[in-house]
Amino acid sequence: MIEPTKPEPSLAGEVYNRLLSEITSGSYRLNTRLPPEGELAKICGVSRPVLRDALARLREDGMIASRRGSGNYVLRRPESAVLDFVPISSIADIHRCYEFRIGVESATAAWAARRRSHVDLEDLERVHLKLDDDFRRNKLGVEADREFHSIIARASGNRFYQKVYEALQQQVSFGMNLSRSLTLQSDPSRHNVVFSEHQAILQAIQSGSEDDAAAAMKQHISAARDRMFVGET
Repeated sequence: MIEPTKPEPSLAGEVYNRLLSEITSGSYRLNTRLPPEGELAKICGVSRPVLRDALARLREDGMIASRRGSGNYVLRRPESAVLDFVPISSIADIHRCYEFRIGVESATAAWAARRRSHVDLEDLERVHLKLDDDFRRNKLGVEADREFHSIIARASGNRFYQKVYEALQQQVSFGMNLSRSLTLQSDPSRHNVVFSEHQAILQAIQSGSEDDAAAAMKQHISAARDRMFVGET
């Protein structure tokens, strides 16, 4: 089991991890209501403010939703196979990394569509073909995937986007490895979906459409994040 370096969780973080673990294990099933806040606070051995903080984080991550006058309901959960690769305490960090990437890499793709050179396009096409070959061989394709995104950062013509992407290499690779491993375990045909997402990004950058490039990148990273979960997205 791989565990990225992270600080000790707060009390609310511990409750978040506990509830997320119970949602993942099926103790709280999809589309069912969580116990009332007062009861749940007693079960977790914390105050209601601490519990509410944990519940707020679960709502932000789309795991639960509040229904007026009815309580909190489970909307989605991590795939059980996720726990074969990471501890429950790492899931929130992985989710936050994807959240950050959605904003930064969408903007990066938009600038790449405006500024890409012939060399950038040739390199993107080459790596895109390499990704296709990896998928056909049932390989993870993480190196090609990472290079694809790195070329886009370079094509943006902005060294700050490049520096941000370089700084995120460890976290990005970790998320890519997890996503690919889950795909191979559950449904290898999902590689076709991932490939088509990269193709949409490539085509938008080739056409020079900044809006399309940003939208395609946002769709890809959001979908990669959501593929770790089951239930409503």
